[in-house]
Amino acid sequence: MDKIEVLEVKQQIIEDNDSAAASVREKLKAKNVFLVNLMASPGAGKTTFLTRTINAIKDEYRIGVMEADVDSDVDARTIAETGARVIQIHTGGSCHMDAYMTEQGIDALAMDDVDVVFLENVGNLVCPAEFDVGAAKKVMILSVPEGDDKPLKYPLMFSVSDLLLINKIDTLPVFDFDMDALKERVKELNPDMKVLPVSALTGEGFDAWISWLKNQIKEWRA
Repeated sequence: MDKIEVLEVKQQIIEDNDSAAASVREKLKAKNVFLVNLMASPGAGKTTFLTRTINAIKDEYRIGVMEADVDSDVDARTIAETGARVIQIHTGGSCHMDAYMTEQGIDALAMDDVDVVFLENVGNLVCPAEFDVGAAKKVMILSVPEGDDKPLKYPLMFSVSDLLLINKIDTLPVFDFDMDALKERVKELNPDMKVLPVSALTGEGFDAWISWLKNQIKEWRA
């Protein structure tokens, strides 16, 4: 019996995407545009978090937002109320953004008109972790109601992210959430990842987040 040839399609797709992501990053760097890939599960509070963030920095930076969803423009309409430049990206059923989609979104935003761009990725802790979109930083949001065991279930997401934001800390008295246990699990996967507890609803912890963000933007521009 002849040997069957096996094609590693997924590996090739990821390699092609990584090459495209590097090109996107170079293009952004040349224009001094700072791109944040914001990833989280559905319901983690990405849009509320993003709205508060935009309102905190919009007097200092020109902000663009790419809202990625399988369908609908609900989040884009919410973000538009902040005055930020926003476009809606429908992924056509795909569970994540890739570098090619991101490049189209950035071109649509017009890089000469923005300083900071947030990509609100599709709500998912699996696929977005695998695909580099060319962002300067990868930021993950985990909400308290989701539980402290998520690093055990979705290790790749925690391994590739630069910053972990624990959102909805205003609900800590209600849920059985062990912050110390979470931090230990995260440290085992990604010793360099910073963890910041925040509440997008009340604003608690946002000073630390905004300070981190501004420092990263400054380093990117240096």
